Amino acid sequence: MRIQNADMLTCHGNQKGRRDIVEILSAGLDLVDPYVGTKKLVSRRGSILTFSGEEYELKGDPRSGPAVYDLKNFDRVIVVGAAKGVQRCALALEEILGDYLTGGHVIGKHGDELLCKKIGVTLAGHPVPDAYSVEGSKNIYAWSKNVTERDLVITIMGSGVSSLMTWPVDGVTLAELQRLTQIMQIEKGALTSELNYIRNHLDRLKGGKISRLFSRATLVHLCTNDIGGSSNVKPGVRRTYTQVMQRNFFLATLADGGTFQDAIDTIDKYDAWDSLPASITSYLRSAPPEDETVKQAEYEAMNARVFGLTPKMTTVYPAVKRKAEELGYKALMLSECITAEARETGKVLASIALNIESMAEPVAAPCALISSGELIVTVGKETGIGGRNQEFCVAAANAISGSDRIVIGAVDTDGTDGPGGFKAPGAPPCLSGAIVDGYTAAEAAEKKVDLHGALKTHATSQPLWELGCGIAATQSISALDLRVIVIQAPK
Repeated sequence: MRIQNADMLTCHGNQKGRRDIVEILSAGLDLVDPYVGTKKLVSRRGSILTFSGEEYELKGDPRSGPAVYDLKNFDRVIVVGAAKGVQRCALALEEILGDYLTGGHVIGKHGDELLCKKIGVTLAGHPVPDAYSVEGSKNIYAWSKNVTERDLVITIMGSGVSSLMTWPVDGVTLAELQRLTQIMQIEKGALTSELNYIRNHLDRLKGGKISRLFSRATLVHLCTNDIGGSSNVKPGVRRTYTQVMQRNFFLATLADGGTFQDAIDTIDKYDAWDSLPASITSYLRSAPPEDETVKQAEYEAMNARVFGLTPKMTTVYPAVKRKAEELGYKALMLSECITAEARETGKVLASIALNIESMAEPVAAPCALISSGELIVTVGKETGIGGRNQEFCVAAANAISGSDRIVIGAVDTDGTDGPGGFKAPGAPPCLSGAIVDGYTAAEAAEKKVDLHGALKTHATSQPLWELGCGIAATQSISALDLRVIVIQAPK
């Protein structure tokens, strides 16, 4: 089980509800593993390598069906990529390809255990890129030199790539890109999609440019995330191939849905022109056409296939709902794409739970409310250590204080909620999220732990860990946040 401190989480407060939350969250977390997805999607018999599984494809992909390659027809088989948990996929490919694998390079996140034996690994910074992000990108670039039509290149991309794989264009420094991330995402609360409009145009590899480098080869793109996802317009509706290609903003190997103008509009939206480094603003304003990212027509001219490894609609969500129902709860999916401030979301979802507890509306208990998406924490100039799921839980704990039937859990499915840097005995450097209940606020008062102050400074990790509410989990890929609220039957 990926949750490492279940005993600490379940030995106080509403113990039955806490145990249930651990089981429900674990049912989803344990499936967010690209090693499992890779082994299901990819197989080899002798020299014949096959990628097969309709559930791993985009709806309407003009290149659909099994992708079959005779490895005897290739001089080299190369694996490159970057994502949180990327090594789990790379390790599976090492095992499948065996001696046919030439080598390659992937970029993971600091804190990962080194797993690969033949594929090179660099561990880099997230959510703010560091010098290792550049070093790893250069190692990937080195594999693109002298690439030919007789090379098979398998790429791995997923959440985290926008920071982990970073190599700024000429005239922009790494320090300036770090400042960009700090200002736009951490201080101003820009969405990852909005920030990526900017980052993709300031990078040598992102925005499809990595595929441009390897375009002479046969390409197979593996995405550790659920590439179908849900539409930004209609939650719950699977996106088509065309929608992904036209609206992609983070999978660096596919066509990029953003333009220089989108980058400029984002800076306008957050009134950030005077805050950002001059090198960045002048480069974007100049908008050199030869530096535009890869668009759909260019991508489709490449000999490329694309597959997703974690189709949430058929894996994570059903597993979470099934486990909740096994434990006696009616499972309801509130939303799979909530994008809002974490503390406000915590208050709102807590109020829904309280209404169910007191009025049995809009549904009677026992029930489990499930939601996903990517919450936001706008920290301004504060430097407290925490994360969006931790902040959600602290706000919710204050709201449900005194309830003896509500328990709330939230995690980032990659196992790291926030930038990390937390230091406490027995704690990981980055918590995965938290579990709180109606007793948490009282426990905090008894131990003189200031939950309200933690929200003001965004320093939520320390109080949650002191209260036995912080989740420690192993790292993997991200399928965004997973939040579960259980409202137990009346006593």
